[in-house]
Amino acid sequence: MKTVITYGTFDLLHVGHVNMLERLADLGGKLIVGVSTDEFNLLKGKHSVYSYAERAKIVSALRCVDQVIAEHDWQQKKKDIEQYQIDIFGIGADWQGKFDELSANCEVVYLPRTPSISTTDLKKALSKIDSAAIQQIKLGLDSVLNIVKAIE
Repeated sequence: MKTVITYGTFDLLHVGHVNMLERLADLGGKLIVGVSTDEFNLLKGKHSVYSYAERAKIVSALRCVDQVIAEHDWQQKKKDIEQYQIDIFGIGADWQGKFDELSANCEVVYLPRTPSISTTDLKKALSKIDSAAIQQIKLGLDSVLNIVKAIE
């Protein structure tokens, strides 16, 4: 039985995350997922919608995930590979080549992303929806104010 590990923020969990986690789980008998802590995300310049505790709970609820651990920093990966006796480190292909040095400790695999989905794109789309909704509300209020002024 092989043990597989991966890491990520896993904010706004979507089908791309699930696809990757299921593919990683299929590579071995046990899947460990390192979820980035809020403090580590701030160091990376990321601001999550959900807290670490919420993201860890969501990821741990997936049946393909056997264990969730906190990811505190970049250097942790080598220690985790030793501690958990990892056979395979896997991550999305957008990180291609960034973790090749771990191949001295275990097999490193880069999985292709699910086309047309990313957390960054989701956040951008949501911010546009929010902006558009605010603009619609503002236009609606302006119309109501104009009607009230006309009645007076």
